[in-house]
Amino acid sequence: MSGPLSASVATLCDEIAGRIGPEAGGQLRQISDRLAEPLRVAIAGRLKAGKSTLVNALIGRRVAPTAVGECTRVVTRFRYGPADRIDVVLRDGERRSLPLDDDGMIPQRLGVPAARVAYLDVTLTSEKLRDLTVVDTPGLASADTMVSARAEEAVGVSTAPFDADIDADSASEVAASEAVVYVFTQAVRADDVRALDAFRDASARLASSPINALGVFGKADTLVGGAGDPWPVAGPLAEQQAALLARTVSDVVPVIGLLAETAEAGRLTAADVAALRELAALPADGLRLMLASVDLFRSRPAPVTAERRERLLTLLDLYGIGFALAQLAADPRLSTGELVRRLTDASGFPRLRATLDQAFRWRADAIKAGWALGRLERMAGHTRHEGDREILRDAVEGLLRDPAYHRLRLLDAAQRVATGAVPLPAGWEAELTRLATSDDPRWILRLPSAGADELAAAAMAAANRWRVYAVAGAGPAQSRVAQVAHRGFHLLAQRVRA
Repeated sequence: MSGPLSASVATLCDEIAGRIGPEAGGQLRQISDRLAEPLRVAIAGRLKAGKSTLVNALIGRRVAPTAVGECTRVVTRFRYGPADRIDVVLRDGERRSLPLDDDGMIPQRLGVPAARVAYLDVTLTSEKLRDLTVVDTPGLASADTMVSARAEEAVGVSTAPFDADIDADSASEVAASEAVVYVFTQAVRADDVRALDAFRDASARLASSPINALGVFGKADTLVGGAGDPWPVAGPLAEQQAALLARTVSDVVPVIGLLAETAEAGRLTAADVAALRELAALPADGLRLMLASVDLFRSRPAPVTAERRERLLTLLDLYGIGFALAQLAADPRLSTGELVRRLTDASGFPRLRATLDQAFRWRADAIKAGWALGRLERMAGHTRHEGDREILRDAVEGLLRDPAYHRLRLLDAAQRVATGAVPLPAGWEAELTRLATSDDPRWILRLPSAGADELAAAAMAAANRWRVYAVAGAGPAQSRVAQVAHRGFHLLAQRVRA
């Protein structure tokens, strides 16, 4: 599961755990164990933004409740396991097991007050969780609450708009994620931006930035009324939001969360499609009237029962129903599987999945290694025993001398530039970001058809440009970033030649 960078850090932790005190040694073993786990991604956003619906789509099962209840006020971690299981982890460390309810979902009642719960630990047999652990969060950036003193202390940011009822243990579980997907509705509000700025894993290297944060506009179908097509509006709006949040997220992806959940979780049955097929056979004028509003869809005369129509609304809403009816009108013999595939495409979810792969999964090794090194550096500065501090400092410094770990210096530099802490000209910033976030020399150097010799020459030319910039025309902060980029391109040239 671990890549080469995180595997090296894990080996280092195992090697020195026995040479230091039991308290620090135990922390090192925890870091090592964590590095063997999949990348952990927190799904954050304001109340009722559609976080749990998106979680269900990512998991491929409808497990996370979308209606407000006890279980939606605590952090829930979804990870792969050999059997479906819910553990309620209390703040004192006790675990209490719960079964899934009759619908296969987390029960609304947890059996203990939510204030006593640190988080829910849910293991599922979903293959989609083998390489990604998903953390569903309650009420980040809720409209009218701010962070409690305990959550503030845990996250370390005094203006983070966490829901006031989130305790320190829950806030720590959120902050322990290596990456974040922030879900918002049509307008990006000031507290959305503050929540993104406040997101921190425990690493000093990777704060919330375009390196490890992605924005999702989760209810794109609400942009237009009835069954109208939202995508001509959703695309440009997402681009505007991405520009507004350019210093905080790598991209903003519009998604119709309900369609994605229904399609990915396999909720649309053959009986549902049969009902849609009956509706699709109605005269076009009658259908248009039915799809003008939810009330009309429920109340107009139709050959499908009111109960079945209500179910279709909960699965697809008006846009999804209208889309499905159009597909079935064009091809009445369309199979259930093919209709589900088309609904998936119409939801925008494939783009989100591809963006997650590009933004997080393929750079997971460096993100996790950066997280672990940040933990080690923090331990080296705060561990009580002086001998332990020296061992930890020496270990970190020795690891960072390895050329392979220059990637972490690049990520750190790119993060500081991306958040505006160190301003660079746009072209230089884009080149540094490509170097820090990709292993593909052709993409980094924008030479898609180049051979090894041309790539090596281009990498050396880039290294020389950054060296000149470091010594002429750059301020002290820019110079430090430029020196990191210079060495990065020099190492890239060596790798291409090899």
